[in-house]
Amino acid sequence: MKYVLVIGDGMADTGLTALEGKTPLEALTLPAFDRAAGCEAGRARTVPEGLQPGSDTAILSIFGNDPRVCYTGRSVLEAEGMGVSLPGGAVSFRVNLCAVTPGGDGLVIRSHNGGNIHGDEALALMNDLLADPAFAAKMADAGLMIHVTDTFRHIGVMRTAARDLAAVCLTEPHNVLEQPIAPHLPRMAAATQDEAARKLCGDIRALMLASYDILRDHPVNRRREAAGLLPASMIWPWGAATAMKLEDFGQKYGKRGSVISAVPLVWGIAALGGLKTPRVPGANGDLDTNYEGKVERALQALLDEGDDFAAVHVEAPDEMAHAGSLEKKMTAIRRVNDRVVEPLLSRLTASGEDFRLLLLSDHPTLLTTRTHDGSPVPYAIYDSRTVRDAVAAGRQAPVRKFCEATLAGAPLMADGTGLMARLFEQD
Repeated sequence: MKYVLVIGDGMADTGLTALEGKTPLEALTLPAFDRAAGCEAGRARTVPEGLQPGSDTAILSIFGNDPRVCYTGRSVLEAEGMGVSLPGGAVSFRVNLCAVTPGGDGLVIRSHNGGNIHGDEALALMNDLLADPAFAAKMADAGLMIHVTDTFRHIGVMRTAARDLAAVCLTEPHNVLEQPIAPHLPRMAAATQDEAARKLCGDIRALMLASYDILRDHPVNRRREAAGLLPASMIWPWGAATAMKLEDFGQKYGKRGSVISAVPLVWGIAALGGLKTPRVPGANGDLDTNYEGKVERALQALLDEGDDFAAVHVEAPDEMAHAGSLEKKMTAIRRVNDRVVEPLLSRLTASGEDFRLLLLSDHPTLLTTRTHDGSPVPYAIYDSRTVRDAVAAGRQAPVRKFCEATLAGAPLMADGTGLMARLFEQD
């Protein structure tokens, strides 16, 4: 038996006026999704109540880790995914390159991903920023080191004596788009006796503002603006975390496997659980990601390398929702159906292997707010044996619409950490 997990990040949503009250999943024709839902479907709460909704807490749950117990912050997962081990006495941060431009109320954040900056432009901006003598001196005083990538996502590691990180408010940039940055700059959210935490807060705030002064007129950004693109003009650290430990996936479930994604967060969760994280050329977390390459790599792991389990994570629906584009979110969801789930179902069926495939959104990402939501998400489990038995009995393979409305009355799995056990029939 082979097992597959497909996460369409942020696919779930709420009813939209533009779709006559339907969600994107409800409005679209998604035959592969519906084939999966015909076997088994329900709802799952992937983000425990009281926790901040996000891919970190949700995907931890999906992989069987209770974030209420293990979670220390998002950035350490991304650091692990990028091969950056967090030393003792250090704090990690996710460092975004954001698009910040002047507005009527001061500086305004326009894009959490720097207008989708990547490649040589991202490298040039970050490397030139870190080489600036004044900025380098501020970083040294703060004890901060930034590990640069060729995307908008970077990892900061700060040696600090701060321990009361809960007292420091570092806002997630994707939650405050099109808002003035002033109220969302680092601040102390609670009284604390931790002087090091107060220094950490002030240092990060100063570095953010200094980065804008250096990057706003950088030649890369001048070229981007001339081409009608947003400038990547400010670093934005967030998601402070300390070291995290996760249960070994193989020991817990008796399965070995691979996780295919373009996102360091997902690589980190997989790596900490002892799963393999092969990289796929052209997989970039955006709408034009290499869908086919991800599918081929998952099939290679399952059919050629002897893995029991393979996960395919697609970031694009979430990114398109954060960008506020209904059209692009629907395109991303359609591509998950057409270019991920459909070929997986077809190729695994043709292989002759019995298999089960779990399909779900990690969390809703709402186009109405361009932010994450913690509501339960629909899930579906395709079982090749169920379909084979139906066909052998002269019946049509079961089909059910995979969407929030159809499954609104379906049983609720109140604790999403049970999803993996359900996939493996161990519940």
